[in-house]
Amino acid sequence: MAEPLALYVHWPFCVSKCPYCDFNSHVRERVDQEVWRAALLADLRYEAALLPGRRVSSIFFGGGTPSLMPPATVAAVIAEAAALWGLAEDCEITLEANPNSVEVAAFADLAAAGVNRVSIGVQSFDPQVLEFLGRAHSGDEARRAIAAAQSCFGRASFDLIYARPGQALSDWERELADALAFGMGHLSLYQLTIEPGTRFATLAAKGELVIPDGDAAADLFDATQAMTRAAGLPRYEVSNHARPGEESRHNLTYWRYGDYAGVGPGAHGRRLCQATERHKKPENFIAAVERNSHGIKVESDLPAHERATEAMLMGLRLSEGVDLARVEARSGLERAAFVDADAVARLAGMGLMRADGDRLAVTGDGILLLDSILSEVVRTD
Repeated sequence: MAEPLALYVHWPFCVSKCPYCDFNSHVRERVDQEVWRAALLADLRYEAALLPGRRVSSIFFGGGTPSLMPPATVAAVIAEAAALWGLAEDCEITLEANPNSVEVAAFADLAAAGVNRVSIGVQSFDPQVLEFLGRAHSGDEARRAIAAAQSCFGRASFDLIYARPGQALSDWERELADALAFGMGHLSLYQLTIEPGTRFATLAAKGELVIPDGDAAADLFDATQAMTRAAGLPRYEVSNHARPGEESRHNLTYWRYGDYAGVGPGAHGRRLCQATERHKKPENFIAAVERNSHGIKVESDLPAHERATEAMLMGLRLSEGVDLARVEARSGLERAAFVDADAVARLAGMGLMRADGDRLAVTGDGILLLDSILSEVVRTD
């Protein structure tokens, strides 16, 4: 049997748009749930017809705010995936959630629908920071959401955003210590970045929003690594920390360059040496499904070199690094075509990379220089 398949399902709706967010999210007064359920299932069936004989190892409901999905819709998608492909015995089914009380109230029903892992967008517990980030929940709501998640689901994670304007190292250490005290098996800790097209980008262009510079951000990052490692949640990817065995299996499929089907508005997929992308705007997605029985906007073949490059750029984000033999097998190219061996030797001598047989990884000392390391090591032509 071919490798297991990951399934990504995008729910595009949010109550409001956060100023730092560049995800495909939309605010709508009314959502016709029956229409949306039918469209997602049709889109799913299209992917399944192209990918027979596979088993689904993970399902990830992302957004948008998928905790706004009716649990019946979540259950219908899971049941359809099970009927079309079959689910691995230990299939990881994750749903992203906001900590608002109205969404937390649905946790038990979502667990009954088949969700066994939840990822909560906490971002901060501080009321002033939450207001700055445009979040619609309070610190107390976040704490209650985490407690509810821990009681309803087998596995849970939450996100925090740091390296914010004016954030002192001592403030972040205190905030992270509070987060670690929940005893979660997984945390996603993101440095604030200014994404094009967001309200924060507009403020930054005017000089009204300034995030910590390289040295200050590096100090925050180093403190993050030390504290999470001491708490038994080492970094396994640039921004993701977990107890061994608690890593997000779905995201590992991306980073290890496995196949994944993406359904729903704006969802991306990688399967059969192709890249797929759905229509982003909800109305355009629905129209496409009604017209074609799928929501695909772009379906393009990925040349061998592009596949190898993507695999390298994704895999070197992981602490475990990349399996060069696997990239060769997935691309059909010899590693000399996509790895600069001289650059690897030089960077390994500087302690920034680790090369051991087929395994190539960026070290802890090198991870802050990841972008420049990638540009040196990965041959793109």
